[in-house]
Amino acid sequence: MSSTVEVVLKESLEHLGSIGDVVRVRRGYARNYLLPRGLAVVASRGNMRQIEHEKAIQAQRVAKLRTDQEAIVAELAEITVMVAKEAGEDGKLFGSVTSSEVLEHLKAKGLQIEIDKKKLVMPDQPIKEVGSYEVGVKLPYGLTATIKLEVKTRA
Repeated sequence: MSSTVEVVLKESLEHLGSIGDVVRVRRGYARNYLLPRGLAVVASRGNMRQIEHEKAIQAQRVAKLRTDQEAIVAELAEITVMVAKEAGEDGKLFGSVTSSEVLEHLKAKGLQIEIDKKKLVMPDQPIKEVGSYEVGVKLPYGLTATIKLEVKTRA
């Protein structure tokens, strides 16, 4: 009697594989952990077909969501954020421009999407000089948008 069994993964598991992979695991691991938690099913033709079907539906859903995110990338590329700060003669700011301030100015522009300040990729953290900068915004599905940031002196 074999001490291993083949299962089809229903969830991606870092140490085993991704959705739809057929993997060999110990019987006890499958019986006591993977199967009761719904993370895998025993590898049979019917189960493999079902998993492939679910995988195709998930791929379509991800493709649609990625297309939506690409539209957001295009929308964000058009945005220029202006921040006015007190500065000295040499262009050095009294204080700095932080990711929180950039988010406040984005919201003031009437942006419809929610952006977490941890998702902003500032060029210099924090910005301490007058000038033009590009701020990256990390979005789901590996996409990154770029926002133009203009730091000016307050008149």
